[in-house]
Amino acid sequence: MGVLDSFGALASAVLAALVMLVFAILSVFVTVFIVDVAVDIAGLDPVEDGFIVLGASIIAAAAIIAGGTGFGLPEDDSGF
Repeated sequence: MGVLDSFGALASAVLAALVMLVFAILSVFVTVFIVDVAVDIAGLDPVEDGFIVLGASIIAAAAIIAGGTGFGLPEDDSGF
């Protein structure tokens, strides 16, 4: 049974990696959409105002990453 358990663990790791890759790709699309809408609302030209668009995309990407980082931490057994 040990061999079958290790294949199950391998399959679950591969599936988890694929799911995380899909979520990463979706996060990129969400980031591009947020920055595109913000640029249109502000009336900026991405070619002339490149640093503003770059800064907005970095902030949006950081917000998306920060939203998911807390889920990987173990729960605290402090009794609450």
